[in-house]
Amino acid sequence: MAGGRASRASRPAVAGLALVIALGLAACDRPAPPPGTDEAASSSPTGRRSPDGSPAPAPDPQPAPAALVAPRPARDADDLARRLVAAERAVRDANRTGAEVAQAAFDTQVLYRQLGRTPAWRREVLAAAGGYRDAVADHLEGRRSLRSVLTTLTSTLPAWRIVRPPPADDLIRFYRKGERVFGVPWQVLAAVNFVETGFGKIRGFSSAGARGPMQFIPATWEAYGEGDIDDPHDSIMAAARYLAANGGDTAAGLDGALYAYNHHEGYVRGIRAYARLMERDPGAFRQLYRWQIIYLSTRGDVWLPIGYRSRESLPVARYLRQHPDRLLSGTTD
Repeated sequence: MAGGRASRASRPAVAGLALVIALGLAACDRPAPPPGTDEAASSSPTGRRSPDGSPAPAPDPQPAPAALVAPRPARDADDLARRLVAAERAVRDANRTGAEVAQAAFDTQVLYRQLGRTPAWRREVLAAAGGYRDAVADHLEGRRSLRSVLTTLTSTLPAWRIVRPPPADDLIRFYRKGERVFGVPWQVLAAVNFVETGFGKIRGFSSAGARGPMQFIPATWEAYGEGDIDDPHDSIMAAARYLAANGGDTAAGLDGALYAYNHHEGYVRGIRAYARLMERDPGAFRQLYRWQIIYLSTRGDVWLPIGYRSRESLPVARYLRQHPDRLLSGTTD
């Protein structure tokens, strides 16, 4: 999340951590919603109550996308490496249908998360990755770095809506404009957008606190924003403007600019890892763009598909009773 007014000479602490989502991570998981979400509504919007007397969550209006199937965990390092390479190939195969590419991207996401939790498998998987070795290394670095930002887990899910992101071509155009106008690499802008809100998939219900696809707090938006804080073009341009003002338009100043955006070294390393991934392979953007929102809770990885909607904090146990297939792992390592 972009902090308060900052300059190259003075970089005050941000109001809070950026939304660190499910990045193979994506990416890196965040135990609590950003400041702009309604965690403590006193009653449900419909006035309904659960059997235990607590406010009933708003209904989940859409099931998991029909084209996506939650990937099963790998049995061992060999199984993970084989499936990961096959999925990486499928993501880049121009002859695959959109549904097949989406499933392959979901497979890579879940497998990278499992690999991140299983250090003993990493050497074997890297050795078997062939031409994808650098990509695997970048994913692991991104997840390890962003995971370091997270210190606690919760037993509740956030007051979020998960929506379809803007078209990928539009986002790439906005990132490239930010690079052209302000000198901040487009891959860095894409990585920030990815880590903050999953390219705009995550929206909170409150208008207070951090807002928009790049998670600006109001004071920073007042200083660097132009237009609509919730508009992807305007928010991405504001992020480019902010990063450039803090030295992000130079190679030497980029790390400091990212630290101004979020005061955590793990955040800086994670953003750089995902930016590097897209620098090496511009097609990696479309893989990350197709990743799902996966929330790390005390129960493990919980899939929040497009259509998830809760106006208040929702107990994980209650959600999983309704959607048991959305628990993707039972570990929180």
